[in-house]
Amino acid sequence: MTDETQEPQITAAGNEMSASFLAAKKRSDATLAKLEAEPGKFTMLTGDRPTGRLHLGHYFGSIKERVAMQNKGVHSNIIIADYQVITDRDTTEHIQENVLNLVLDYMAAGIDPKKTMIYAHSAVPAENQLLLPFLSLVTEAELHRNPTVKSEMEASGHALTGLLLTYPVHQACDILFCKANVVPIGKDNLPHIEITRTIARRFNERYAKKHPVFPEPAAILSDAPEIPGLDGRKMSKSYGNSIMLGATAEETAKLIKKSPTDSERTITFDPVNRPQVSALLTTAGLVTGRDPKEIADEIGAAGAGALKAYVIESVNNFLAPHRERRAELAKDMDYIRDVLHDGNKRANEIAEATLDEVREAMGMKY
Repeated sequence: MTDETQEPQITAAGNEMSASFLAAKKRSDATLAKLEAEPGKFTMLTGDRPTGRLHLGHYFGSIKERVAMQNKGVHSNIIIADYQVITDRDTTEHIQENVLNLVLDYMAAGIDPKKTMIYAHSAVPAENQLLLPFLSLVTEAELHRNPTVKSEMEASGHALTGLLLTYPVHQACDILFCKANVVPIGKDNLPHIEITRTIARRFNERYAKKHPVFPEPAAILSDAPEIPGLDGRKMSKSYGNSIMLGATAEETAKLIKKSPTDSERTITFDPVNRPQVSALLTTAGLVTGRDPKEIADEIGAAGAGALKAYVIESVNNFLAPHRERRAELAKDMDYIRDVLHDGNKRANEIAEATLDEVREAMGMKY
């Protein structure tokens, strides 16, 4: 195939993706406006894979917004996606510890289990049973096209497993079992919401035209800034460049002191040419609510040592209340387990009711 024939196809694909994003952004803005006016009409689902501790990136990228939605009166649900750990990993080592640490961090950050249902993926069989009818509503080509599946497969270095290929359909089960109609996400996860909307629409059209079973959920696109790690790369547990919410003040100070900078003494905010220095300034800006450029001007010729000292003090002051609440909660791990067990029980009740509706719609109640 010649370059002349390839280029228009690439342009058309790019235009299609751009149009899809613009439509999702328009829907997101309209949904947010309605949510602000009538939060009680909305059900939200979001969650995390228990692959390790939560860090500042998680807090500013999602948890802060979850707490805000919960407190507005949105029906909030958080899934701890333990089954999804094995989409691209060969072990479930430390998974119990990771799950309980997620619950601790959620609650220390302000998630209230009386207002928000926290549950584990593996503990809700009826939710996972939705996977079977949902898989019949998508094609293999649609699953292969999902960019998240491709990127996670490449990052893991694994062969494409059946579980990773069907990961977007699992997420559709997570979202639709509780009839969630809003899902806060970043732009990268938009394809997951699109396939969930497709599955909901196809199920209703095929089995429930008169009495639709599932809503078509809207993505609420996060406007949270991308939070760099301490080395200027994306903040990630696997890179070891993350400030964990549950870390001690000493651990945090040690990590920041070790973070790389550059040879230029005067501190300036320049994410392109000085990513490592700028990452530290961005972190300080987030936790203090200040403009990173203003912080850079203030430190000026005092150098990297003064910058790191400022970041250490700012981060530790910001995390001190979280650490205090977390330490208090950790004194009673039986209570933390009870929170999860209660969430699992509530999720099972909802999932059984939804599965019952699905069976009814499909004529499978005998």
